[in-house]
Amino acid sequence: MPTVIHVPEELAAAQEKFNGEAGRAFVARLPGLATAFLDRWHLHLTGAPMHGVSALVLPVDRADGTPAVLKLQILDGETEGEPVALRIWDGDGAVRLLEHDAATGTMLLERLDPSRMLSRLPDAHEAVLVIARLLAHLTATPAPAGMRRLGDIARTLLERTPRALDRVPDPAARRVLADCAAAVREVVDEPGDRLLHWDLHEENVLAAERADWLAIDPKPLAGDPGFELWPALYNRFDADDVHWRFDAMTDVLGLDRERARAWTYGRLLQNCLWDLEDGRPLEDRQLEIARRLDGRT
Repeated sequence: MPTVIHVPEELAAAQEKFNGEAGRAFVARLPGLATAFLDRWHLHLTGAPMHGVSALVLPVDRADGTPAVLKLQILDGETEGEPVALRIWDGDGAVRLLEHDAATGTMLLERLDPSRMLSRLPDAHEAVLVIARLLAHLTATPAPAGMRRLGDIARTLLERTPRALDRVPDPAARRVLADCAAAVREVVDEPGDRLLHWDLHEENVLAAERADWLAIDPKPLAGDPGFELWPALYNRFDADDVHWRFDAMTDVLGLDRERARAWTYGRLLQNCLWDLEDGRPLEDRQLEIARRLDGRT
């Protein structure tokens, strides 16, 4: 009997929301695509589908019995660099890439342990240090040619900021965003050239038998490692802990704190522009991180 792949309703809804017609087309293709790659790479489905916002992940065994996961995701500017980065890191600090199909973006990855996620580590400070150590290792590598670049992203953010500020009725929040944009202007011409993960939050760090912790699901770009710090400030948000986390991470990564602060403001600006342009209210805890970093509480 042929394997029947069911697309989780939550994944279908997320693709409808964020990608519209392209998302609906991707979801419609998923069952056939999954079946084709199970056959092409001689894989045996071993468990229920998992998913995020943009990907369907199937636990499988290879023909020799090696456990793996089949990841099928919509190709866009964020996801197209994932296999490139994973090949460069080659399992050192990140999940290992086993197979890749460039035409569809489909990947076969080593299977990690989803029950041992960094978000379940009780000690929030140790979780921050785990992320910092991984970032220090991953960002030690220069980005390859052709990777999307932080400088381009930052210039686009600055171009979008004036119109976005007109949508912010609260003068205090407007001041925070304007100050963030001003900080980005100071560093935009020196955006860095390191290979960044961009999305290293606690649920993108899993344990494995071969390593205590490994990064998954990069959305890579070339840039300054200071742009990587935001998720660890935001996870398990504690306003009184913002300075400790920022100082600990910049120490571990060996970053200049003023540059790192400016690029962290850039990440806040990016998040807030997305919210404003999608008609969502600004999130106070994001603004509070900026206030804490600036000493304005």
